Formats: sequence, structure tokens, C-alpha cells
Amino acid sequence: YEITGIATDTVTVEFSYIGFETKTIEKVVLKKNQKNVLNVQLLEGKTLNSVIVTGYGQTAPSGKKAKGKMKKIQAKARKNQPFIAIAKQVGKPAPKTTPAKGTDDQLFQHIEAGNVSIPLKKIGDTIGVDSGTDEYNGLVENEFTQTTGQAVTTFSIDVDRASYTTTRAALKTGIMPPRKSLRLEEFINYFDYKYPAPQDIDPIGVETELANSPWNKGLQLLHIGLQAKRIDRQQLPPSNLVFLVDVSGSMSGELELVKDALMLLVEQLREQDRLSIVVYAGNSGLVLPATSGNNKQTIKAAIENMKAGGSTAGGEGIILAYSEAVKNFAKGGNNRIILCTDGDFNVGIRSDADLQALVEEKRKTGVFLSCMGFGMGNYKDNHLETLADKGNGNYAYIDGIAEAKKVFVKEFGGTIFTVAKDVKLQIEFNPAQVKAYRLIGYENRKLNNEDFNDDTKDAGEMGSGHTVTAIYEIIPQGLNSDYLKAIDSLKYQTTSLKPTSATATELATVKIRYKKPNSTTSQKMEHLVKTAAVPFDKASENFRFAMAVAEFGLLLRQSEYKGAATYSQARELATRAIGTDSEGYRKELIELVDIAEKLDKK
Repeated sequence: YEITGIATDTVTVEFSYIGFETKTIEKVVLKKNQKNVLNVQLLEGKTLNSVIVTGYGQTAPSGKKAKGKMKKIQAKARKNQPFIAIAKQVGKPAPKTTPAKGTDDQLFQHIEAGNVSIPLKKIGDTIGVDSGTDEYNGLVENEFTQTTGQAVTTFSIDVDRASYTTTRAALKTGIMPPRKSLRLEEFINYFDYKYPAPQDIDPIGVETELANSPWNKGLQLLHIGLQAKRIDRQQLPPSNLVFLVDVSGSMSGELELVKDALMLLVEQLREQDRLSIVVYAGNSGLVLPATSGNNKQTIKAAIENMKAGGSTAGGEGIILAYSEAVKNFAKGGNNRIILCTDGDFNVGIRSDADLQALVEEKRKTGVFLSCMGFGMGNYKDNHLETLADKGNGNYAYIDGIAEAKKVFVKEFGGTIFTVAKDVKLQIEFNPAQVKAYRLIGYENRKLNNEDFNDDTKDAGEMGSGHTVTAIYEIIPQGLNSDYLKAIDSLKYQTTSLKPTSATATELATVKIRYKKPNSTTSQKMEHLVKTAAVPFDKASENFRFAMAVAEFGLLLRQSEYKGAATYSQARELATRAIGTDSEGYRKELIELVDIAEKLDKK
């Protein structure tokens, strides 16, 4: 290495490299007009799964050597990502250097950052042993339940989409997502479906459909679709919003995307809307008091001035944000905190249990909490999922500006304004028709059956225009299946499977409970499901595309219930049900199926 053009007599030099402990030597004295040689020996450290190498220096004209300050070369691990080499300049503006990216089957000889050449080796099995520091809540896959033992099943709805977007980010960088990160209901609910709008006073419409399973012969799939009332943006009540932004050091690489995303939301604000901004790192602070939506330049200037640095006292920031939201509470309006972070709370309140208790207490104020996740490598999905769930909000992962537009522009009403809260579903299956059933996904949304009528039990929220899809896999009565384990006949109890004349054509009854946004009392809806199943290719476009997404998720999860599922079949099902797809989201799914199939073969 050679560093030229240093203007001081004494420097601090930091040495770091992939798989070795960093070493810093302070107060190195430089002698004028002499070559200063500094040799170091680095101790072997933890081997890495993947790295980001960042060089800071000046960009020289083509063919010439750069002179000037070279601050440091850094390498840090990021979970489940290929290495990314980025050159950044210091000093006067120069032509942009294009980030160089590679996957684990490519070989980088070196990158140039100013006048420093860094050799990079291929990432292979001998290096990839560290799983990084991303954190997810592990899930135990739902099993089949025999109807004669338990005919009723209850769960909370989920409109979150983060699991799909974190998976997309992983696949697009050339790796398979960790199984524990896969929440299949968030895959299915990432996409919009054309369900009928509510027709009466209820803010939720419901439809059901039954067809044969394409991956488990003889089994059936029950598709339940909910559609929330859509409210025109100009008719939405006034909003009292608080941006709560993590500006700690762990967000230094993501803060520009956070700013761009929030700028998009600011454009949607009206004069009657109010916005505050709270930031937190080692400490929290109010950087913008409640400001009218028509003062967009003032709001944008406050966003642009945010800078990253420090540790992460997330709990303190949440407390201050709730205080600001309550102070400016819009009665009869939309009161919401939008938290933007990687979830790495390492100062103050940090455990899931403590964060959950804090948010459960604060939600009594009537303020909703939505979480927007950013970054990878130290990402705490488990924290953000818990906060959004207990804070009566939704949870999305922003992996680029396109996703920011989807969340903050296209789905603005659903992201910001709730039309029904604590929405629960309870399905009672007819034992004369259904031998066993299994809910696909929603593992961490399951409720006790007695919770359905208990208005103190928290559940999910639906925003303006939101759709919710749930899929049950059904073993019809009379079909033998390897998925069911044999049990002895009951000695003290008998069960008649003979249907009455009134229920002979009924497969199940779907019951829905919800509360209006400002109410503490729930209301109930019911919907009958008939037994007539149709062939899969005769089912609706909604049904067929949702099943393609579900099949893809089962494959990624390596589900024991995937049966004869294949990537090629998932691709074919999605292609045939792609519909108009004006935003390209469904086409992108097909591309992800192709990527996953290639990675799976490796």
C-alpha cells in the first residue's frame, strides 16, 4: 500500500481486512522527504459469510495516480449477502464510481478506490460460516388438525408484507432467505386482489372460494378474501403523523433511502394534516414540531438535515414520539407514528418483552405505530414485527425507492388510515365434509378460540383499500392422507359424521369480528362456505395467483406439506394468472421464482 499527499506530521493508521482483527496504530510520526514504512501483523479473527469493502479516496483522471487524503479501508460482515465493493470519494466532486457487486460464484480480482488496490477472494464454503446478526422470530409450521377433535380455528388477520420484501432483497443478491424469516401470509398478502367491495354498513367485504390443490392430489384449498372499504384520499380525516427516525451509526448506510422514502410521503400531505419529526441515536430529540402539510419545504429541510451517528436508544425515541403524537392528537382523525429503523436497539429498552410492554401501554392513547424496516446485516425483524403488531400498526420492509413508492404513494390510504382494527377470523368446519384442515402461514397470529369474543384481545388492523387473503388446505372426509397420524378410537365419546339436511351442503362458516377505529366494542359478520369445489384451472384469477405465491413460499420454506410442489409449477400458475399487472409486481414474482430455482439447485 502507499498513501501520498498527507499534509500533517502525525497520523493514526487503521488496518483491517476480511477475516482478521482490525488493528489501529496511533501517533505515527512521518518524516519529511523520506519513505515511511509501517509493517503490521493482523491476528486471525472470525471468518465471514459475506463482506462490504468500502474505500474512501479521491478519484483520479483515467491513467493517472490519485493524490490526496485516504481515510480508511473497512470490511464488515453482513448476513446472507454477497460481497459488495463500493468506492467513495473525499474532497472535490469527481465522476461517480459505480458500485461493483458480485455473487458467490463470481471472482473479484481487485477493486480500485483512489490509488489503493484491494485484492478480494471468492466467497466459498471455506469462508461462509458466520450467520451474521440479523434476527427473526422462528416459526413452527401449522400442522393438520382433525375436525372431529377440534372443528374451530381462530387467528388475527395480517396485512404486513415485510417477509416478502426481505426475501426479495436476499434473492436479488444471490442467496436463499433463512427459513425462519419466511412468513407465508406476508408473501400472499403482498399482492393486491380484486375482491368485491363492502356493500353494507360493515367496512369489510368477504368472499370465499374452494378448488382442488395443484400440489397435493385429492386435497382442497379454501381461499378467504377480505376487502376493506376504500376511502378517497381527499376524504380521509386529518392526520397527525410523527416520523420517528433512527439516526444511529447502524443506519449510516440506509439514511439516504429513509430520507427519499419520507419525502414521498410528505408529497401526499394536505393542509389539514400535521407532521412532527423525532430522531434518536444515543439520545432522542424533536427536530420538527407539528407542522402543516402545506409547509412542505420546511418539512423537507428537516428531513434533509438528518445525519447518522451514535448508539441506538430506541425506547427513548418511542416514548418521545408518543408524547408528541398525544400532544397534537387529532380527535376523530388519524394519529400515527411511523418508525424508520433497522430495529437494532442497543441502549435503554431493548428486549422484545420490554418493547412490547411499552407499546401495549402507549397504544391506549389511541395512537397507532407503524414500522418501516431498512438495511441488512444487523437487521432486527423480530423487534419490528413485535412493535407493529402490538402498536396497532402495519410493518413493511423498504428495500429500495420502488417499494417506498408502493408503501407511501400507491398504498398511502392503507398504510396511514385504519378503517377496522382488531380484526379476527374464526372458521368452524363441518366434520361431515372436512376430515382435517391446515392454515397456511399466520403461525404467530393464532388465537385461542375463546379470544374471538373477547374484546380485550388485540388483533390486526386493516387500512383503507387493504385486502387480506387466508388459505386453508383441507383433507376431505373419506380421503386417507399420509399427513394424518392414526389414533385409537375414543372410548367415552362418539362422533356422528352424518350431516343434517340443513348443513349437508355447508363446508364451513367464516365469522369475522372487528372494531371501528375509535371503538372498544367489536361487531360480528358471518359468511357460509358451500361444499362445491371446482377444478383448479376453473378457479378465479385471484385464487390461482394466490396459490402460486403460496406454492413458492412452501418451496422456499422446505415445507413438509409441499407435496408435489415445484418451482416450474409455481411459475406456470403465476404466469397464467398474472392479469393486468400494471405495476409489474406479479411479473417480478415470476423472476424471483427463477432466481430461487437456480439457487436451490446450487
